[in-house]
Amino acid sequence: MNTYMQKTAEVERNWHIIDAQGKILGEVAAQAATWLIGKHKPTYTPHIDAGDYVVVINAATVAVTGRKEEEKMYYRHSGQPGGFRQENLARLRQRAPERIIEAAVKGMLPKNKLQADRIVRLKVFAAAEHPYSDKLKAA
Repeated sequence: MNTYMQKTAEVERNWHIIDAQGKILGEVAAQAATWLIGKHKPTYTPHIDAGDYVVVINAATVAVTGRKEEEKMYYRHSGQPGGFRQENLARLRQRAPERIIEAAVKGMLPKNKLQADRIVRLKVFAAAEHPYSDKLKAA
């Protein structure tokens, strides 16, 4: 018996939605990463990008445990001298709540050449309104 290896032309992408309101950040990110990678499909092949599209709504109301609101830090650098910036989760939630989910999901994706293509299929929105209503099925 031979192991099935999916071809790129055979990839079929679906759309999934996650309502992050009141859910734990890590649980939301883990579910999104699984769908982006395609591990939920019986045709999963590690070297083929066969994952689905994921839409996360209500990202501004995602929950965290412990003292992460004050202590969890996010870092970025502009590439210029003195361009290092850091901010905690509470400040990032006010400024750009979508980036909280994006950073958590990106951290859960494999660090390989497929990561960029997978993260592009992640669509995160701070509120419940989004332009992908016609493509989604509830998860």
